[in-house]
Amino acid sequence: MPDEKLWVSFFDPETVLGQLGLDKTVVNVAEFGCGYGIFTVPAARLVTGRVHAFDIEPEMIAETRAKVTAAGLCNVQCHLRDFVAEGTGLPDGSVDYVMLFNILHLDLPMLLLEETYRVLTPKGRLGIMHWNYDPATPRGPSMKIRPKPEQCQHWIEKSGFQLLNLRIDLPPYHYGIVAGKP
Repeated sequence: MPDEKLWVSFFDPETVLGQLGLDKTVVNVAEFGCGYGIFTVPAARLVTGRVHAFDIEPEMIAETRAKVTAAGLCNVQCHLRDFVAEGTGLPDGSVDYVMLFNILHLDLPMLLLEETYRVLTPKGRLGIMHWNYDPATPRGPSMKIRPKPEQCQHWIEKSGFQLLNLRIDLPPYHYGIVAGKP
């Protein structure tokens, strides 16, 4: 992860969440790869249920917990877990929304999408945000592994999701996709 101050400069979390359909109608959320908790805290303020924040890095879980505590939130559960290799451990159909932000460039994106499908309720939604496929972006994964929106769309549909909104512009450096579980 880059320095947090730099990382935060790339996003307006509340705007991103709104554009990707996370709002007060959502009860429970899972965030795969919570990082610094930049999206965890605003998501927890929006939803009426629980936010499950997952990360493989102990430092990122500690950062997220600290932000949650500082914000006085009691509806976030942080999970230190290799969710790619082990899954989330959440029950089937237990969350209404899953955030996959800047993570589908990892090995085995289909496993992430299969786990997302499993934990989502019927009619649950998936929000994806990723770096634009543009080498001029100041950060992001190598262009060799950075997925184009069309690649994400293919994975989404192959996983059984219905595409609800493709290619939401999330300036300055990202795009978003929203899909639903039938």
